[in-house]
Amino acid sequence: MKVLVIGGGGREHALVWKLSQSPRVKEILAAPGNPGMSDLATCVDINAGDVSGLVALARQEQVDLTFVGPEEPLVKGGVTAFETEGLKIVGPGRRAAALEGSKSFAKGIMHKHGVPTAAYRSFSNPSDAADYIRRIGGRCVVKADGLAAGKGVVVAEDETAALQAVEDIMVKKRFGGAGKTVVVEELLEGEEASVLAFTDGETVLPLLPAQDHKQVWDGDKGPNTGGMGAYAPAPVCTPEIYHTVVEKILKPTIRGLKEEGCTYKGILYAGLMITSEGPKVLEFNVRFGDPEAQPLLTLLDTDLVEIGEAIIEERLHEVDLKWKQGAAACVVLASQGYPGSYEKGKPIEGLDDIPEGVTVFHAGTAVKDGRLVTAGGRVLGVTARGHDLASAIDLAYEAVGRINFEGMHYRKDIGQKGLRRSKI
Repeated sequence: MKVLVIGGGGREHALVWKLSQSPRVKEILAAPGNPGMSDLATCVDINAGDVSGLVALARQEQVDLTFVGPEEPLVKGGVTAFETEGLKIVGPGRRAAALEGSKSFAKGIMHKHGVPTAAYRSFSNPSDAADYIRRIGGRCVVKADGLAAGKGVVVAEDETAALQAVEDIMVKKRFGGAGKTVVVEELLEGEEASVLAFTDGETVLPLLPAQDHKQVWDGDKGPNTGGMGAYAPAPVCTPEIYHTVVEKILKPTIRGLKEEGCTYKGILYAGLMITSEGPKVLEFNVRFGDPEAQPLLTLLDTDLVEIGEAIIEERLHEVDLKWKQGAAACVVLASQGYPGSYEKGKPIEGLDDIPEGVTVFHAGTAVKDGRLVTAGGRVLGVTARGHDLASAIDLAYEAVGRINFEGMHYRKDIGQKGLRRSKI
C-alpha cells in the first residue's frame, strides 16, 4: 500500500512514523514533509494548502490512502477534491471542517445541540465588540473567527487587554482575513485538557486524554503558541470526566452535525476546560493536535491504516483501539522569539545522541549546506515513552539536554500538572 501524508510539521512526522510501522504500508509520500521524515518517506515539494497539486500527486502516484495533518487543506475542501477523483482520504469535508475554520459556526452548533461551552457573542464590527467588552467588564477571551495557526486567541484579564485584542485582530488585521469576525467568550476557570476521537459519522472512538501547554513560558505565562509540549494520559480527565466528554460533547457534536446534513468523518479534537461545573469546550479542531499527536501516536498500538480505512468505509464499530502501557511526553524545542519573530538557519546539534525510548519529531527544520538547521518557530518535538508519566518526562528532558541550537527555548514544566494530580 502507498500512503500520502499531507503536511510538514511535527504532527505529520509522527503520522509518518506511526504509518511506517504498519505491515501493510510499502511506501509513504509526504507533501511537503521535512528532513526528519526523509528516511521514512519520500518528501514531495507541494504545499499542504495546494489542494489541486496534492490531488494530482495522489492520482499520478496511485496513492491508496491519504492522511491529512493540518487544517488548511480540510477547510479548503480537500476531502471532496480527493473523493471526486476516487481517492481515499481520511478527514472531514469542507462543511464539517468549518467546525475549526469558523469559531462562530462551531459555537452555533454547540449552542443548538446542547454541547457545554462558554457563553459568547460574535461580532463583525470592532466598535460593537468593544462596546460589549465594556459592558461585561472586560475580563474575557477574544478569538479570531478563522484559522490563525493556533495563535488567534487572547485571554484578556482586563478591559484594556480585551480592547487591545479587538484592535489587533479586527483593525490591525494581525491574522489577516481570519479576524474579519471575532468571538468574545466568557473566561472559563479550571484546567485544560484535550480529548481526540476517531469517528466515521456514527461511531465515536475516543483516544487517551492529553494535555497541551499553549503558553510560551513556564507556569502558563506569556502569549499563546501552537503548543510547547503535551503528554498523555492526562489525569485531570478522570474516568468520570472522560465519560462526560464522550457522551455530552463528542457524540452530541457528531450527531448534531449529521442532523444539519453534515456527516463528520475523521479525527475530532475537543479542546476542553475542566471547570467546577464539568468539562466545557474551548475549541474544536478537525485534525490531530500538534503536539498532542506526538505522545498519542507514540502510545497507540492499533494499526493506523486499519483505523483510517474503517473511518472511510463507515465501519469504525469493528475497531478496538489498543494502547501501549505507560505514558508519553513531548517537549517542544522552539526558536528564540517564538511565537513572535525569530531567526532561521541555526545549526542543530546532538540528534545523534538520543537515548533509547525517545523519538525526536521534526517540526521546523531544513538542510542547508549539508547541515540540519532551524527553519521554523517550533523546531523539534522530543517525545519519550515511559512506564509512568514521571519516567516519560525525565527521559524526554534527558534527551532535550543533549540537543542544542543557538537561542533554543523550551518550557521546563511540561507534565508537572499531571505529576501533581498523580500524587493526589
